[in-house]
Amino acid sequence: MNRTILTSALLASAVAMASATAAPTKANADDMPKMVKCYGVNAVAKNDCSQGPHSCAGQATKAREGQSFVLLPAGACEKIDGGTLKPM
Repeated sequence: MNRTILTSALLASAVAMASATAAPTKANADDMPKMVKCYGVNAVAKNDCSQGPHSCAGQATKAREGQSFVLLPAGACEKIDGGTLKPM
């Protein structure tokens, strides 16, 4: 067998195996954590959104704004000092 053909065949097999094992799987909705709005824990310009003075992500002008929230997995907000599930 020609060495070039053998090398090409081995390379093609390796690429096919790598792409087959790395193929993304469809995520099950039950596997995804529920995300909740956590108010009062943002850093400056590190908010996901707001209920008051602004409405877009990244527009918080001060840390721990009571009306700016960050999306966190359910149960995590209550563990953060100053974190609340309702706007302040």
